[in-house]
Amino acid sequence: MGTRLRFRNMSHQLHNIHAGTQVVILIPARGTNNAIVHPRGAVGVVTRTPCGAELHFLVRFPDGFEASLLREELEVLKHFKDRLISATGSQNFDLESCVMYRCVIGSRAYGLETEDSDTDLRGIYLAPADLQWSLYGAPEQFEDNAAQSCYWELQKFLTMALKANPNILECLYSPLVDKLTPVGEELLAIRDSFLSQMIFQTFNGYAMSQFKKIEQDRRNQGQIRWKHAMHLLRLLISGAGALREGRVPVRVEAHRDRLLALKRGEISWEEVEAWRQVLHLDFEKALQATKLPERPDYEAANEFLIKARRLAAKE
Repeated sequence: MGTRLRFRNMSHQLHNIHAGTQVVILIPARGTNNAIVHPRGAVGVVTRTPCGAELHFLVRFPDGFEASLLREELEVLKHFKDRLISATGSQNFDLESCVMYRCVIGSRAYGLETEDSDTDLRGIYLAPADLQWSLYGAPEQFEDNAAQSCYWELQKFLTMALKANPNILECLYSPLVDKLTPVGEELLAIRDSFLSQMIFQTFNGYAMSQFKKIEQDRRNQGQIRWKHAMHLLRLLISGAGALREGRVPVRVEAHRDRLLALKRGEISWEEVEAWRQVLHLDFEKALQATKLPERPDYEAANEFLIKARRLAAKE
């Protein structure tokens, strides 16, 4: 898979640099007679940012010299250092060969796809031992927005699954699996170990907090994010189902027509609110009746991680 990858902690490279930010200059800073005063790679501090039609930043160096530079001629010092470290650490690293599990999530997995739906891929990779043990360490996450894909390193994925992260648990139960290695099969064999009553707090709690934000936007701006509201109701349906069934029911076709009508804004907000309250009550009933344990099986997850690490070391 020829994807262009980037580290998550570098995904927010700033287009606008604030005054006071340390930066690295990507071209020489020149003074009178075009003489080089500071070489490429020198560090300075932004003292003035562009305003209006102005495009230049004013950068001051330790000796007091100031240079006017464009955004593409600067890089935030922190990002510059991270880029050098990650570029060296990931040299000769082939992500695809390390992917142990990949699935489709989003509308296609939920049974809510339309002609315009994208195909969102999520996966897990097992870091090679040399990378895991190196000074650089294994990146916790890779993202490729162009390919609409995201990959978590196994340990990061397991940690989030044990915390009942909704997106992570849905990956484990996606009906659309795109890649599955023997290690991935072993993970799916113990996926029930990650289910616990914590699902109520994470699924239900997230939906409640997000609905408050939607309601606030509706009052303040008169706008409703219908698609977001649809997925929050879907989350409540799946969460309650997980507590009852002991598995995460990713597909929600039984509610497809009504959910898609909500997404199109064809249902009044009052009806949405009434539906949400019914789902919250149903979620509480599911919690009272669930046979899931209070906590996930940390021991099983840890045992699996150690086994996978030993396999990576052998390879």
